Amino acid sequence: MNELMNSGALNIAALVLSLLVTLVGLVVWFFVNRASVRANEQIALLEALLEQQKRQNALLRRLCDANEPEAASAAPAEKPQSPADDFVRLVAER
Repeated sequence: MNELMNSGALNIAALVLSLLVTLVGLVVWFFVNRASVRANEQIALLEALLEQQKRQNALLRRLCDANEPEAASAAPAEKPQSPADDFVRLVAER
């Protein structure tokens, strides 16, 4: 009689253990999956940010190229400054 009760207890213990292992596995899978999804979202956001930065760099490059002839033509029009003017620039204004 004892043998039948012990084998039944072992079957229940094995069943509980397998359910516990399955539950732990599902919890681990949930957190790994969640981390993976968040990482994929961050990668997508970083790629979108990179694309926007590339567009901004292209616009800035075009803007600099468009303003370059104006800067070159404005430079010779300035009069040479005296050494006294250079000294005034070094003094901090308040």
